[in-house]
Amino acid sequence: MKSFQERQDELAALYAAVLPLIGENPEREGLLKTPIRVARAMLELTRGYYENPVEILRSALFKETYHNMIVVRDIEFYSLCEHHMLPFFGHVHIAYIPDGEITGLSKLARIVNTFSHRLQVQERMTEQIAECINEALHPQGVMVVVEGRHLCMQMRGVAKQNAQTVTMHHLGAFNNPELRTEFLSQLRSEARSLSPAGCTPEEE
Repeated sequence: MKSFQERQDELAALYAAVLPLIGENPEREGLLKTPIRVARAMLELTRGYYENPVEILRSALFKETYHNMIVVRDIEFYSLCEHHMLPFFGHVHIAYIPDGEITGLSKLARIVNTFSHRLQVQERMTEQIAECINEALHPQGVMVVVEGRHLCMQMRGVAKQNAQTVTMHHLGAFNNPELRTEFLSQLRSEARSLSPAGCTPEEE
């Protein structure tokens, strides 16, 4: 495997080659350090490829007899869509019902960072987070909801500024519609719409 420095240097060289192709002068003062800056940023934004999310969750497991729903909501995320490598961002909401073990709350935010710091599509990221929690904790059930805004829709193409994408994935006990409704009602209590079209309750 190449070292961080090797990957950074190769990326910087590639970005230096891109600048004249888009009509810029790579020797211009403001662009002299741009290739190395972009290379460093790209490696930071894709560091999730080098992290093991299951091990992150298992690094802080605690025996616990609590058997009710645990909800961590409004976990901010920033990612890059794999189709245009433009940012998409928003919030992840996680609920799980433990079955003898819980994990540190910060670890849930950590795995969101891990999966979002890869080239992604929101649908897959939602599923990966839920499946990872299920594999690491073996809970009675887990559900993940992701709300995202995609710059590939806002900056280019259809250029729709207010479009919001909502994705959900549930496993185990959350196959029960009543539990899903309970979780979603907690999110709606913040006056947040979770309809797939992103419309307000009045518009539904």
